[in-house]
Amino acid sequence: MKQPYERPIIKKMHTGLMDKFGRQNSKEPVSDIEGVTIEQLVENYGSPLFVISEKQIRRNYQSALRAFNTRYPKVQFAWSYKTNYLNSVCQIFHQEGSWAEVVSGFEYQKAINNGVVGHQIIFNGPDKKEEELTLAIKNQSLIHIDHFNELDQLIQLCQLLKQKAKIAIRVNMDTGTYPIWDRFGFNLENEQAWTAIKKIKENQLLELQGLHCHIGTFLLSTQPHEIAARKLSELALRCKAELQLSIKYLDLGGGFPSKNNLKGTYTGIDSIPTIDEFATSITEAILNAGFPTEELPLLILESGRALIDDAGYLIGSVIANKRLSDGRSATILNFGVNLLFTSNWYDHHISTTKAYSEYTEATTLFGPLCMNIDVIRQHIELPLLNKGDHIVVHKVGAYNMTQWMQFIQMRPAVVLIDQKSKVHLIRKPETLAYLDSHEQIPTHLNP
Repeated sequence: MKQPYERPIIKKMHTGLMDKFGRQNSKEPVSDIEGVTIEQLVENYGSPLFVISEKQIRRNYQSALRAFNTRYPKVQFAWSYKTNYLNSVCQIFHQEGSWAEVVSGFEYQKAINNGVVGHQIIFNGPDKKEEELTLAIKNQSLIHIDHFNELDQLIQLCQLLKQKAKIAIRVNMDTGTYPIWDRFGFNLENEQAWTAIKKIKENQLLELQGLHCHIGTFLLSTQPHEIAARKLSELALRCKAELQLSIKYLDLGGGFPSKNNLKGTYTGIDSIPTIDEFATSITEAILNAGFPTEELPLLILESGRALIDDAGYLIGSVIANKRLSDGRSATILNFGVNLLFTSNWYDHHISTTKAYSEYTEATTLFGPLCMNIDVIRQHIELPLLNKGDHIVVHKVGAYNMTQWMQFIQMRPAVVLIDQKSKVHLIRKPETLAYLDSHEQIPTHLNP
């Protein structure tokens, strides 16, 4: 067959980022995930396709729990539902012993439907409806108050129900990060948090169980968490000294990074703190704060991204290749930012599924959407791929399956590969009938 002709061009050389091993190209092919071949997955479930590894989720959870348990006597993880609320994923975490942390009414109901008992659900977020708060009060869930309006509403509901509520307050503070995450919760430095605590103390229907903070996301230093743990501990000790309130738990939220690469930075595996380093910083701050041994608070962690990102994969296929006006190589894939939302802030590691020539070229990866912003990678070194070839995007387990949308394309299937390498369909691909089932056409507009 006659080979396609491309006219000669002058190419700008892109050396790319380097680490201690030199320049790293994405040359190593990935032909299978947990022992199941890519070809088999695509043949049975189509492309694009999300794949989740149960083995990697359990490995991540057990490693994180061990990191904290070996440093602190009382630790409890609460799975962050917003990170990935597919029921099968949530059930894996709950089987491992994790509570549920939710930020909306529908997430709360998902946790109930997943068999989580009420007192093991942490209800966060600024927008809790009256009926949702009522259910949380009756279930003795841990309600984390975000603002004074919510506090007043909760007091009124408790009076109406004649029932006590188990609560905590979310505290924001200066931990040295910029910008300060002060949108959520009560500020520590200007005494908002202390005012809220005193108001809670005055009401007999509110039981202040804990103090909560979530200081940021994808933090690349352990110091902010250390400062947060110290400041929350000091606030808890102040509650005991001045108000005779014993704080039962400190919730440090999440914010631990995964092993993804943030755009514009080098965040290789040798620059990201390990879960053990975070555990050391947090637990030492609490242990050194001055709590009597018998009064050490329960440490709750709501880590999401760090526990599931590397357990998720996205398989896609090549639609076409082209040359851009400046001579750059471009490849169009059959998935876009509608499915891979995190490509907005990550340079995801992307692999081919079979061996190609050792020669690579700087390539831009586009999705299929009719939007100029549909860019998966601005620059990546890849061999020339052909129409129909498959690629694998790594570390996509966090947020993509909760923030995806059916814009132009419908959302694909999700499969779980269990610990015995058996494949399970855990979310069917969407169909037009599924989308149309929620629409209603007025009679005068019927075709």
